Amino acid sequence: MKSFLAVLILISTLSCAQEKKPITGDTEFQRELNAEYKDATSSPLKDKDRRHFEGLNFFKFDSTYIVKANLKRTPDTEWFDMKTTTSRVSPERIYGILTFELKGQTYSLNVYQGKDIMKREGFEDYLFLPFLDDTNGEESYGGGRYIDLRIPEGDTIEIDFNKAYNPYCAYNEKYSCPIVPRVNYLALSVRAGVKAFKK
Repeated sequence: MKSFLAVLILISTLSCAQEKKPITGDTEFQRELNAEYKDATSSPLKDKDRRHFEGLNFFKFDSTYIVKANLKRTPDTEWFDMKTTTSRVSPERIYGILTFELKGQTYSLNVYQGKDIMKREGFEDYLFLPFLDDTNGEESYGGGRYIDLRIPEGDTIEIDFNKAYNPYCAYNEKYSCPIVPRVNYLALSVRAGVKAFKK
């Protein structure tokens, strides 16, 4: 009888395991992001969207969107209130200017440091790179996308546009998201990273 029960438990365990779908994604970044969005404790998705969530839509990984940028630090910049999608403001400063080549053209973007987040353990060297490009509103989220960076030791920093992600308010209006400054517009289509979310 005990062995029969053990077999029943094993069968039910295996059937539950088969029902659990694996986390999708072609890269580690994609799999980590999909796992975060599938998990009710960390997901920005609304319950109704998360219930049927199988994975975010990504542009196909493209190594040409991984660039080496020159970082020109701007240590004397003042803190300012970056506007968000709600009445909240986010105290930020321009940490530096990133200059890089992409698709044969030279571009520059401001990279920001947040006064609040830099006080959190593990985020002391965090940099925030929000940007707009010509895919916004069509292939990607209309409000632009973000990339997480860390302060480098030297004057170069790698930007991987394949790791560009949407602000949380692209999925749920309850979130307060920094609005990408217009100065951080790239006059080309960045077909890398997360695409627009289809609800």
